[in-house]
Amino acid sequence: MLRPSNLSAWFAPTVEVSAHCDLPCGVYDPAQARIEAESVKAIITKALDSDDADFRTRAIMIKEQRSELVKHHLWVLWTDYFKPPHFEKYPQLHTLVNEATKLAGASGTKGELDAAKADELLAKIDEIAEIFWETKKA
Repeated sequence: MLRPSNLSAWFAPTVEVSAHCDLPCGVYDPAQARIEAESVKAIITKALDSDDADFRTRAIMIKEQRSELVKHHLWVLWTDYFKPPHFEKYPQLHTLVNEATKLAGASGTKGELDAAKADELLAKIDEIAEIFWETKKA
């Protein structure tokens, strides 16, 4: 007969592993957020250049969807890729991600037709990407 103490030994891990992300490296990339943010900026430019109300309405809807995708990709990096050692080494990372997601949100590109906001968003994504690529070297 197996006793509980023997049973736990059977199910105990035999190999200890660790990783800095929840999947093998290569699945996360800030380029996804950047591509969507570039699309947002292009849409803003096209919408502002158009006098067609229907076109502008469609452009705004698409811009809002793309802005939401920027936020999604940034949150995935923040919650799934970056780990406590990254936040310790780069203490500005929380603030950068927060500022970037706000720039993609209702007070930023999602809610406004402002190319300057899109430029600010792209700059924040670039800062996050720089940190991301530094962490990949380690």
